[in-house]
Amino acid sequence: MNRLLDEPLHIPQTDPPRSARIALPTMYDLPSEDPEEPGLPDDFHYFQPQLLRETFVPLTWPADQVYVATDLNLYYDVRHPLRHKRPDWFAVLGVSKLYEGRDLRLSYVVWQEGVNPFIVVELLSPGTEQEDLGRAARDVDQPPGKWEVYEKILRVPYYVVFSRYTHQLQVFGLAGGGYQALPLKEGRIWLPELGLGLGLWSGAYQGLERPWLRWYDAEQGWIPTPVERQQREVEQERCRTQQERQRAEQERQRAERLAAQLRKLGVEPEE
Repeated sequence: MNRLLDEPLHIPQTDPPRSARIALPTMYDLPSEDPEEPGLPDDFHYFQPQLLRETFVPLTWPADQVYVATDLNLYYDVRHPLRHKRPDWFAVLGVSKLYEGRDLRLSYVVWQEGVNPFIVVELLSPGTEQEDLGRAARDVDQPPGKWEVYEKILRVPYYVVFSRYTHQLQVFGLAGGGYQALPLKEGRIWLPELGLGLGLWSGAYQGLERPWLRWYDAEQGWIPTPVERQQREVEQERCRTQQERQRAEQERQRAERLAAQLRKLGVEPEE
């Protein structure tokens, strides 16, 4: 018998691991070394743009002439071709969904596309709030900030800023030389150029119950997501099936009553 196998195995004791919340920093504690990209997207920065994409159905443009992007490099200056911003969500009207009608885009280069974004949405986070609102100080030799790029260089008609922490929605529109804050009505704003409105919707999306940015139609109804449309179609089909069964049962009962009345009169109904 091997003596080593007979001896009990000794496992060194270590301190139990600390809570992950205490031990591990977030992306905002450890920003990217690239000043243009202070942090990678978190879960909210994934789900919220996805909801915007799924409900963005402009009535004033054909579907194949609307391009929507999330967290995609937006190159804005042909004189400085490496300079770019990465909006959380933006939409362009009047360009093909596919680059040159044949391929998915790897980035959006305005001097090649020939069309600037129509609307940009930025989701505030601890590391980007000052930058998104145009309050960050910059040296003269640094590239312009987001606000200046959207307002002065690209002249984006609508700039939307939303805080997941305060649930505050701010919408800015170009007026003359710069952005002006646009008034909201009950957390909503109508954009006639799109035939759509943008507002705060409180509900469950991806299993998360919270306020979300979402598009609505001219009747003030929230544009359904593909999953919601499918669920609605299933429910409508279930209702139709139930109604058909009710009608069939009512017809059967009516036939039975008629047969009973005929028998009382001495007439045997035909089968």
